[in-house]
Amino acid sequence: MSHDQFDAQGRLQHLLTLADLPRPTLLGLLDRAQQFHTQPGAAVPEYDLLAGATVVNLFFEASTRTRASFELAARRLGAQVLTLDMAFSSTNKGESLLDTLYTLESMNADLFVTRHQEPGVPETLAQHSRPFVHIINAGEAHVSHPTQGLLDALTIRQHKKNFEKLSVAIVGDIRHSRVTRSAVQALTVLGTQDIRFAGPAELLPDDLEGEKFTNMDKAIEGTDVIMMLRIQKERMQAGLIPDEREYSRRYGLNVTRLKLAKPDVLVMHPGPMNRGVEITSEVADGPHSVIREQVTNGVAVRMAVMATLMGK
Repeated sequence: MSHDQFDAQGRLQHLLTLADLPRPTLLGLLDRAQQFHTQPGAAVPEYDLLAGATVVNLFFEASTRTRASFELAARRLGAQVLTLDMAFSSTNKGESLLDTLYTLESMNADLFVTRHQEPGVPETLAQHSRPFVHIINAGEAHVSHPTQGLLDALTIRQHKKNFEKLSVAIVGDIRHSRVTRSAVQALTVLGTQDIRFAGPAELLPDDLEGEKFTNMDKAIEGTDVIMMLRIQKERMQAGLIPDEREYSRRYGLNVTRLKLAKPDVLVMHPGPMNRGVEITSEVADGPHSVIREQVTNGVAVRMAVMATLMGK
């Protein structure tokens, strides 16, 4: 893939991946997201940065957090928002995804947010879109989820100032995790070198650099950040993992196991969580958890990305 995300003037035209994104660009997005950040319970500012623009959400996979936060982000920036139920779109009549793009472009849509189970779809849309159109990857198969990687980096930065000295453990179904790939890309750009992966051998990645563990206790020992992942049964063959009880015993994060990490460790999870499987409620809702902060930061990050792409 070419991942050509910049226009002829060097401006960010699309957000397809965090791989090889220049550090100043990534930091600029994080800085801007911090400006849009609003604490839960506070009055939510309204902006007119995207007034007159139309944002279209094309979600071919189920989503709660990502879809809702993109829609809220666009509305808070003043955009008109169209969220299509793809189960009832003309793609079920045989219309190609590119023809859907061309149709909506002809209605003066400016920005498309797409989630798809097949790899390569966001880049294909970017390659065939008109010059005034912007594409955001909101989840691409197991390959990439760039806005999730950005919100994870923003959440960590709000608590830990030096990425170069961080030890980060990612635990669970890493092989099928687009979240992991984008998080690793963001952490790498920001200088993190100690990235560890833990899970059953069948679910460890063969395309990511970092120390790999089948023993979770060793993986999380002395870490600053623990990112837990759910088992993505929809993306794997049956029989790859033991039953949930055995999996939880070996790879579930509980209060006792958490003590192996640093005293100020951050616990993260991209959601949806399977409580009692990969993480207990005591940890998910405990003092080390920043899981709800990740959700809050998701809206701010997506506002920053859209405003940046639209040149506002």
